[in-house]
Amino acid sequence: MESSVALAIVSAGVFFLVALLTGVWKYLQIRGSENASAHPYVDIAHRASLMYSFAAILLARFAEISQLSESVEWWAVLFPLAYFAYAILLYIIHGALRDTENQLKPPFKMGSLVLPPVFIGLSMWSLIVAEIGGFLVLFYGVLIAVLK
Repeated sequence: MESSVALAIVSAGVFFLVALLTGVWKYLQIRGSENASAHPYVDIAHRASLMYSFAAILLARFAEISQLSESVEWWAVLFPLAYFAYAILLYIIHGALRDTENQLKPPFKMGSLVLPPVFIGLSMWSLIVAEIGGFLVLFYGVLIAVLK
């Protein structure tokens, strides 16, 4: 198995496990809440983990089909997966700290810290480039295979 495919499959398993565990956390918060709801970021962490687990499977399949070099595929898989993990981690932190209901609304809080707007902007733009760029590279490799 190619290393890029293995990376994506293992990541899918980790993301799915996180989804299951955050699902328990979400349920416990719902059960203990007067209005039967979990903190928004606990809910977001749960849903994002589920979605990213299946996105990781898609990346694995695309890497498997792609006709690009293994090293190019590995980097193209790594960048989106790293940002998926980064996003999930931030959602979990916000859910645990209950510090915000919208991480993209100023002031940008992380616990008692207030993050500078430039950090949020750079973080979001790098996420956009990494996720879309990584997928476009893999999609290009798939198109080469399919259009032969």
